[in-house]
Amino acid sequence: GGFFSGTGGSHAWQDLKEAYGFKNDEEALAYQDNPLDNLEELALAKVPVLSMIGLNDRVVPPTENIFILSDRYVKAGGISTLVPCTRGKEELMGHHFTIETPEIGAEFIISNINRSMLPLAPASYHTHRKPLGNSYSRFVEDKKGLVAFLGGSITQNGGWRDSICHYLQERFPQTSFTFIPAGIASMGSTPGAFRLERDVLSRGPVDLLFVEAAVNDATNGRSREEQIRGMEGIVRHAMHNNRATDVVLMHFADPQKMLSYNRGEVPEVIRNFEQVAAHYMVSTINLAKEVTHRINGGEFSWEEDFIDLHPSPFGQSLYFRSMKSFLETQYAGAEKASAVIDLHPMPEPLDPWCYDRGRIISYTKATEINGFESVVNWTPSTDVSTRRGYTRVNMLVGSQPGDSFTLEFEGRAIGIMVAAGPDAGMIEYRIDGGKAQILDLFTTWSSRLYLPWYYTLEAELDPGPHTLQVRISRDKNVNSLGNSCIVKSFYVND
Repeated sequence: GGFFSGTGGSHAWQDLKEAYGFKNDEEALAYQDNPLDNLEELALAKVPVLSMIGLNDRVVPPTENIFILSDRYVKAGGISTLVPCTRGKEELMGHHFTIETPEIGAEFIISNINRSMLPLAPASYHTHRKPLGNSYSRFVEDKKGLVAFLGGSITQNGGWRDSICHYLQERFPQTSFTFIPAGIASMGSTPGAFRLERDVLSRGPVDLLFVEAAVNDATNGRSREEQIRGMEGIVRHAMHNNRATDVVLMHFADPQKMLSYNRGEVPEVIRNFEQVAAHYMVSTINLAKEVTHRINGGEFSWEEDFIDLHPSPFGQSLYFRSMKSFLETQYAGAEKASAVIDLHPMPEPLDPWCYDRGRIISYTKATEINGFESVVNWTPSTDVSTRRGYTRVNMLVGSQPGDSFTLEFEGRAIGIMVAAGPDAGMIEYRIDGGKAQILDLFTTWSSRLYLPWYYTLEAELDPGPHTLQVRISRDKNVNSLGNSCIVKSFYVND
């Protein structure tokens, strides 16, 4: 305002009065809501204040400003540090001056940080086993890269996945990348093992494969046996196809996993997947544990920031930062190592019945069809939701009790891929003329969704030819509206 020893600024003073609605100078000078007037709560919280000042400042004279504030703050119990800057060049009537001791500012910040609130280091949640040297060598030496992402909706939705693609392209600017987004909502390790050939490996030898299934395997109620057979099947099949493939396994967060960690327990699905990863020397990123610990540390909240197991943009960014940190560590080590391709080990399987030779068979291979119809471009007759890839596609559809078909196949396991919606029924099936078994196709989610579901009918068959007979039962789930069996495909483990 220029009312005391300061030079003032007439235009700025007029702008201030207009912005605050002051009618005149006297009303402005009587204003009691400046920082000088409200220091008690800040002082009570012991918030430290550092002021670097020019003693010769004639625009904002210290005697009329910071000296008053500092005196009042200390008297209120606050912490105030003044650092006079008396060396170096001064301009604009001493208002612009040289900060001669910037290290004091840095030390002030570091010494006053609440250490418990420091962001956690992502590296604490990374398990580095065999290095990703093969993909690094391929990207740098051959300047080509095939990178695939296999998982459920958290992979399908992009976000972190798109960021990883962008990071790799920037990290290796001379490399020509092919990225395969192979995420399908509701899919876990069992579907991943059987669709790996079709959705990923058919595109060529994979250099780097990201896999996630921990959320869906737990949510979908897959047993420990299924979880290990599925994840081991993915890893072994990828390495059967290309022993140089680098695999990264990720465990994503959901409320149940957070509850487990807060009880001091490791979620069962993560224990199972880590067993597979350790057996094959596959590195892992435990984002479920990282998110839990960051929330517990007060960095953010699940409800307002992360939002859901399908992360908000903030959550997607957090996932990406952790993955980037992991890759930076891996590739920094690879830069110092030999560029020779080092084939990954192929130990004996943990489970001899793991799905390591999974493949999908078209429903058109079914024979002796009675009542079932091949429906071109199938869509639901109601407004119930569907999943991508399970609507506007050809399906083998039966809807009446007694509808049946037969499938001749070869392999050690057999299953059916169905769209299990509100009218999902029950089926009776026999393998090689054995005892009839009953399977309820109606799921927890079927009333509101034609859920894509992989039902493994038998996983421990002798190698060789087999016969599957399927018939729709007269019985049905009490919550189902019908008896339908909507088959997209079959799957076998050779």
